[in-house]
Amino acid sequence: MPKPESELFVPKPESRLRIYAWSSDEVAERWRGCLKVGQTTQDVNDRIRQSQGQARVAYTVEVDELAERPDGSTFTDTDVRARLAQKGFENVVYESSREWMRCTAADVLTAIQELRANTSYSGTHHDDFPMREEQQRAVDKTYAYFQDRWAHDSDAVPEFLWNAKMRFGKTFTAYQLAKRLEAKRVLVVTFKPAVEDAWQKDLESHVDFGGWQYLSRASGGDPTDADPERPLVYFGSFQDLLGRDAAGNFKARHQWLSELAWDLVIFDEYHFGAWRDTAKELFEGEDDAARKKETELEFGAALDTFAEELEVLRSDEDAFVPIRAQAYLYLSGTPFKALKTGRFIEEQIFNWTYTDEQRAKAQRAVEHPGEHNPYASLPEMRLFTYQMPDELTAVASQGEFDEFDLNAFFEATGAGAAAEFVHKDDVQKWLDIIRGNYLPTQIDALKTGSKPPFPYSDTRLLPYLQHSLWMLPRVASCSAMANLLAEPQNAWWHDYTVVNVSAPGIGVGLDALPPVRSAIGNGRDTKTITLTVGKLTTGVTVPQWSSILMLRNLKAPETYFQAAFRVQSPWVIKNPNGDDPRAEEILKPVCFVFDFAPTRSLRQVAEYGIGLDPQERNPERAVEELVKFLPVLAYDGSHMTQVDAGGILDIAMAGTSATLLARKWESAILVNVDNVTLRKIMSSQAAMDAVMNIEGFRALGSSVFETVVNKSEAVSDTKKQKGDTLSPKEKKELSEEEKEYKSKRKQIQEKLIKFATRIPAFMYLTDYREHTLRDVITKIEPELFKTVTGLSVEDFDLLVSLGVFNPAHMNQAVFAFRRYEDASLAYTGIEVNGGRRNVGLYDTVVAVPAGEAAG
Repeated sequence: MPKPESELFVPKPESRLRIYAWSSDEVAERWRGCLKVGQTTQDVNDRIRQSQGQARVAYTVEVDELAERPDGSTFTDTDVRARLAQKGFENVVYESSREWMRCTAADVLTAIQELRANTSYSGTHHDDFPMREEQQRAVDKTYAYFQDRWAHDSDAVPEFLWNAKMRFGKTFTAYQLAKRLEAKRVLVVTFKPAVEDAWQKDLESHVDFGGWQYLSRASGGDPTDADPERPLVYFGSFQDLLGRDAAGNFKARHQWLSELAWDLVIFDEYHFGAWRDTAKELFEGEDDAARKKETELEFGAALDTFAEELEVLRSDEDAFVPIRAQAYLYLSGTPFKALKTGRFIEEQIFNWTYTDEQRAKAQRAVEHPGEHNPYASLPEMRLFTYQMPDELTAVASQGEFDEFDLNAFFEATGAGAAAEFVHKDDVQKWLDIIRGNYLPTQIDALKTGSKPPFPYSDTRLLPYLQHSLWMLPRVASCSAMANLLAEPQNAWWHDYTVVNVSAPGIGVGLDALPPVRSAIGNGRDTKTITLTVGKLTTGVTVPQWSSILMLRNLKAPETYFQAAFRVQSPWVIKNPNGDDPRAEEILKPVCFVFDFAPTRSLRQVAEYGIGLDPQERNPERAVEELVKFLPVLAYDGSHMTQVDAGGILDIAMAGTSATLLARKWESAILVNVDNVTLRKIMSSQAAMDAVMNIEGFRALGSSVFETVVNKSEAVSDTKKQKGDTLSPKEKKELSEEEKEYKSKRKQIQEKLIKFATRIPAFMYLTDYREHTLRDVITKIEPELFKTVTGLSVEDFDLLVSLGVFNPAHMNQAVFAFRRYEDASLAYTGIEVNGGRRNVGLYDTVVAVPAGEAAG
């Protein structure tokens, strides 16, 4: 059901935190000559009268100052009183009253000025908060799974995945799991070294982990010398701890890694290790030097080698990782690749997605009205897509579906001040369009009687565009945009400070953040546009960013939503009136993603919605659940309408043809032929018998699996052991062996793909409407399935459960076939109701007389 306009366009609050101090001659003797120091986002006088209740006295406001630093962060009345006490001024505490200070207004103003200038000032408090409900569920489910595996197989090293969206609190919750397991040795291996600060801070600031030891390469210390009676956490990067030297050996300085017995090994930011191509995509627009620095900082110095080693880790973990571990925990906010490969089964996954978060937020508000809502500060996202006028799309339309190509449209040449768009006149028109100042669209609006909500023209959207992020395809594009915005004809844009973080000379990683923070300041008195190719789109928090303009093509939903979630960071004032530490004043209730390539953006939403819950039996339902909390509005050139799940999927799959469907079912990604999967087949007689029933496998022989596994491992071991010392003769022999096992592995793959292509033939003949692979397996036509495919439903189900066939990718292919078939049925006039067709297409074409079909 579409959201009403009042919920789509939520007014943006403009509250600001103030420190005040007042005095009175009518208060009790103990407080005379003192000032009461407080804080509020209300009018100061209203707040003072409110705090006095019925026993009001005459008072004088001595201080009324903003509690903001130049970088937009705030300090509290507690900080002011602590700074005054540090200077020797008396805090006159009586019963529950702790706000009175024996000092002058000048002393309070001095303390405020010092706090404004000193962002590092903090008290000596320790965090003491419990886990949220979902965090407790993650710990409980993981603990139960580990205990069950250990009970049934004492030698098992169980694995578990937390598919947990950013701001879930994964570090704190992972430590709680370690505590529940009574772990004494915890190894945290990250795929993104920049996250170390969070791991150290969470351990050292919460009372639950008092006495725990933290070590890392940065902090120094030898893990083998740590107190064995106290829990130890060692933090390191995957690239450093588990990487190999030039000879293929593990680094000598980390010999201790294999000597210690680890109770829990945590792989953090796991998706960065599992999406090499996506990581490259994120930085593909940077120049070579900048990209190299950026990728090294974010993903390690040898991204390609690292990713290749990761593939070895997946296929031969025992040989690759020299660690004695009791259990593995994997953490990621977007682990779509890991979920699609089927590496983790449902029992090994805890999900906490954007949809879960927003659903919890809504339920909490209904079930506990008036109470603190821990999810309230997390903004709900909106996606606005715009179909550009034909004269602009004609400039850059290409690709499989003849879509508007943002990379081509924003192509630029030159560098720095000399950079210029190839289609400069058209980009100028685009700038005019987004601020509602382009004559043809104004004329269209007059004809239709409705003015579309363009980003920089609609007064309901403008407050959320005070600080925005613009993501462009190339470094030259960022420079060209900065230059164009500065030109005289664009005087309207001169109110915005433009920060080009992809410009030469700007730091990489977190070093690119200071210019942005400096330009934003407190976030109230400034307007900024941050231009980027890939910098600052992962792992940073800028609360004032409330919108992002997607001005480049991004193929992977991981990359798209990693960038989009930058604008979903909370912006709140804690304890606005100083009387309730749990109270929050929310300054950003919603946030916006603006996209100008509708088909591509809706394809991202569709893939993301389906990827959020691979276990969902109906992809349309998964997308429908997502758009409840991520409303999608599409401007078609004349009207702006809210798009439902069916519409999103129809647009996302626009142009799907029988040829494209055939390609989906002939793709190698539908099957897994790595060593892990082949071993699973070899260890199950039922699985081996099933595979031998597939056409072509008897000719290969059952020994083909053992040949591939043994030869590939032997070649890998030889390369690791001898490395560069291999003689020419040995290299030639290894090369021949590689060719042999790779050829046989390819034959296995081809036979499995040939089998997979028979599944759509079965779907074409059956009367049932299949949404997912599970429907193919469970619908009641086993004889037809065996007749068409040559395999029983039970045998196919077994092979799917072992990971031979990739259920996530097959689900997409099944659903694509279903929607294509529905469209075909509708075209022929055949009605589809209640999940079944009234007349099967096969019956219509072959078995049913023409007159009956028509009737």
